[in-house]
Amino acid sequence: MQADFWNDKRPAGVPSTIDINAYASVVEVFERSCKRFADRPAFSNLGVTLTYAQLERHSAAFAAWLQQHTDLQPGDRIAVQMPNVLQYPIAVFGAMRAGLIVVNTNPLYTEREMRHQFNDSGARALVYLNMFGKRVQAVLPDTGIEYLIEAKMGDLLPTAKGWLINTVVDKLKKMVPAYHLPQALPFKQVLRQGRGLSPQPVPQSLDDIAVLQYTGGTTGLAKGAMLTHGNLVANMLQVLACFSQHGPDGQKLLKDGQEVMIAPLPLYHIYAFTANCMCMMVTGNHNVLITNPRDIPGFIKELGKWRFSALLGLNTLFVALMDHPGFRRLDFSALKVTNSGGTALVKATAERWEALTGCRIVEGYGLTETSPVASTNPYGQLARLGTVGIPVAGTAFKVIDDDGNELPLGERGELCIKGPQVMKGYWQQPEATAQALDADGWFKTGDIAVIDVDGFTRIVDRKKDMIIVSGFNVYPNEIEDVVMGHPQVANCAAIGVPDERSGEAVKLFVVPREGGLSVDELKAYCKANFTGYKVPKHIVLRESLPMTPVGKILRRELRDIA
Repeated sequence: MQADFWNDKRPAGVPSTIDINAYASVVEVFERSCKRFADRPAFSNLGVTLTYAQLERHSAAFAAWLQQHTDLQPGDRIAVQMPNVLQYPIAVFGAMRAGLIVVNTNPLYTEREMRHQFNDSGARALVYLNMFGKRVQAVLPDTGIEYLIEAKMGDLLPTAKGWLINTVVDKLKKMVPAYHLPQALPFKQVLRQGRGLSPQPVPQSLDDIAVLQYTGGTTGLAKGAMLTHGNLVANMLQVLACFSQHGPDGQKLLKDGQEVMIAPLPLYHIYAFTANCMCMMVTGNHNVLITNPRDIPGFIKELGKWRFSALLGLNTLFVALMDHPGFRRLDFSALKVTNSGGTALVKATAERWEALTGCRIVEGYGLTETSPVASTNPYGQLARLGTVGIPVAGTAFKVIDDDGNELPLGERGELCIKGPQVMKGYWQQPEATAQALDADGWFKTGDIAVIDVDGFTRIVDRKKDMIIVSGFNVYPNEIEDVVMGHPQVANCAAIGVPDERSGEAVKLFVVPREGGLSVDELKAYCKANFTGYKVPKHIVLRESLPMTPVGKILRRELRDIA
């Protein structure tokens, strides 16, 4: 089906087209916004607020330093490994202004995951928070990283307060394991050295890669989705089009320079990056960064300081907030937009949220490969619970059968997406790219969907074996590959099982070798090799696994007994 099928199905105020050429690059979006909204607040964290003008100054200093104190060239990769702190937007936009490609890295990655990502991307520089210094030290000799820039929590706070925060984090809370990286340059020093310098503009086109966003791979290793400046700008314009839906007052829902958006989802995740670093920026709105959303009491205390109008989250987070007694005491009178993405929204959660806050959660759908938003529900009462809405402007959906034939409306098949936000391909993986993207630009999602006659889409199943834990993709192959590395494991299989908190959890079935193996040993091994969300929540030891005659593990049978 073509994109125009949905044109008459959009709510009032939402355009059906976007002008992809409105900006030449992500950098232009950034620079124009910083000029236009200079004195407006851009990002807040740890009690410090940066205006757009301050953000521009800091990122210019960062870009100039990269250009004049390193031999990094446009197109080189720089990894950024930080939670939601003010240094993140400074580093990312500074790097992009210097023409570098940003490799977003999850700070919770284990050494194994970091090595793979840094080597696969060919990163030459790394910006990290000192809490992760020990892991950086461990992996550094095995990578091609030449430049280290080390941030600390209190970098952007007034001197005395910054020192106090850094001391508390290090000495009192013991959150900085001992490490030795004498070659690392402090983030503050980089900004100081770059302050008097002017960054040299780098010519960039919409076709240039802006970000390498790693996504789990069916082969067991994560692949870097090449997201271009065009992909990110297009997706920003598409989401903005949704935000221009008319509210009850007949005006667009989100107004320029007037909104406060709470950002608990990590900016290194493409969903939050597009929403908080792109959409909120182009509209001159204010992002409140939540560094540790797992600290629910701290999160609620922060929410109490703001008249917030938008919140981006996922099912796990909504439940955790609502279960805290302090949540219902908050002021929700300004809340207009609650967006859910990353994992399926549970109906009971959505109903409870609306009853408590008066704001309906709107569910959308997307993948790393689609920058990420592919479809979304209209806001307010027009939202249809249980669906992922309709494609964003300029995007087409179709469902196909196993032979690749398009199926009529109402039939179940694999969902395919075509639009300006679909990635360029996987970094240095032409075969994987050819499997996912056909010659006409349709991206095969691996999800089974039904498009109804009104154009709304329901995701009904997954073709792939992927498991989604709290919005993060976990691929069974990766889990199995690593677990098979344990000398006492003869065979294993990983599946996803329903989980109240995280939507799904990883369940691991293991056949031990002679001599035996305990569940505790396995748990410790998994913790050492996987980021938290990938660690199996349930481990079952078995004598054998169900297999096909050719030796392929039957995951479906395991699901039936799980």
